Amino acid sequence: MHDRRTLLRGLAATALALPLAGCTDVPATLPVAVTRRYGPLEDGGFRIAAVPHAYLTSRNQRVTVAYTGPEPAGTIVVDPHARVLYLVTGPERALRYGVAVGWEGRNFAGEGVIGRKAAWPPWRPTPNMIRQNPELYAPYAAGLPPGPPNPLGARALYLYRAGRDTYYRIHGTQEAGAVGKATVAGCIRLFNQDAIDLHDRVPVGARVRVRGADESARLEGRFAEGSDGYLRPA
Repeated sequence: MHDRRTLLRGLAATALALPLAGCTDVPATLPVAVTRRYGPLEDGGFRIAAVPHAYLTSRNQRVTVAYTGPEPAGTIVVDPHARVLYLVTGPERALRYGVAVGWEGRNFAGEGVIGRKAAWPPWRPTPNMIRQNPELYAPYAAGLPPGPPNPLGARALYLYRAGRDTYYRIHGTQEAGAVGKATVAGCIRLFNQDAIDLHDRVPVGARVRVRGADESARLEGRFAEGSDGYLRPA
């Protein structure tokens, strides 16, 4: 049996980024507003580290963009194929967040609602996660308390459908280097700073749409994964 520290390293290893030198679309300098937005902060009695500059690629930064989808304001649109999440804010406008997409995040499409949300939630692997990777997840069957290094990070939004939990989560992450990439662990993960921002903007009951591959290609175009793990237009 692995000890707790070893297993937590295992959880982190599923989302490790490639070396920082591989991040080729990070500006040489970032605006002060961006560095402040992703700076260190104290929240709920826990300290959140600053996001390293090298992970703040142009697609990973939270930014207001033109939006051409049909969803009304207040809708969360998750695109696991383009590795972005939109919060529609008005006609043809949305906030775009970069996300990490884990195995669980790639196996759902369609609509639901935010059935509940939580600040610094506890975490417990689902039965399916334990079946898929018992060596990594079985020791955590009883769960982890809130706070670092809990894999749900600072905030979590829980997707429900027809009144039932789908086990699809939009949540923070302790592994900033995973954002913008496909990973083994997790559902849809944001920088903790962005998870807090989204949590504060979205009420329980908000509509969520998770795009399928064809819809993503039609609206976002097609992407290829570079050697650094980030997507670029194909």
